[in-house]
Amino acid sequence: MGFLDGLMGNASEVDVSKLEKDLEDILAGGEQVESGYKVLRDSFIFTNKRLLLVDKQGMTGKKVEYHSIPYKSITHFSVETAGSFDLDSELKIWISGSSEPIGKLFKKDSPIESVQKTLAEHVL
Repeated sequence: MGFLDGLMGNASEVDVSKLEKDLEDILAGGEQVESGYKVLRDSFIFTNKRLLLVDKQGMTGKKVEYHSIPYKSITHFSVETAGSFDLDSELKIWISGSSEPIGKLFKKDSPIESVQKTLAEHVL
């Protein structure tokens, strides 16, 4: 993924072995990374136990928020693909106990279908 793609919001798949090394202090015993996607500095990672949203903050990105969502807490999700004039794809995830969804935007040609398939495999 190039810098310009990141600025445009295009998500790209991240190498699983790199993610496991970066998250070795975060992952629970027996938890394994299955896939991950990165948009600029932020990423979302699918493990065998949860969806992990990683939000790097500040100018240097040293401050990091890890948002863990157990798959059993996801009540439903939606994926809207990009059209001819609407160039954004959108993923929305609703979590039990929360009325507002977590939303992520993707630009055209992002792997939104892969993300939807992975979520479906874990949630359904």
